[in-house]
Amino acid sequence: MNQEELQVAAFEIILHSGSARTTVHEAFADMREEHYDEAAEKLEAANAELLEAHHAQTNLLQEYASGTEIKIEIIMVHAQDHLMTTMTLREVALEMLSLYRKVEK
Repeated sequence: MNQEELQVAAFEIILHSGSARTTVHEAFADMREEHYDEAAEKLEAANAELLEAHHAQTNLLQEYASGTEIKIEIIMVHAQDHLMTTMTLREVALEMLSLYRKVEK
């Protein structure tokens, strides 16, 4: 895998995880306004974006597993960090949504 292909994959991960992160923050805003169904929809949309980022990551792992040499650059480290923190943020948002709904009852 050449440097350009690796950078494209990294930016794809950053793009999708960044979109997901924005959507999770929109879901937090909906929760604060007691719009729980809208928040849940946004968290599902964020998950779809995260799946796209994860597909890019999985493709890299498959390349590596098949013997392709992949030289890790700082942009890939950044992309992985972006993806993992956004995945964690979404998990926290799901828990918060559950708690918000529980308090409403």
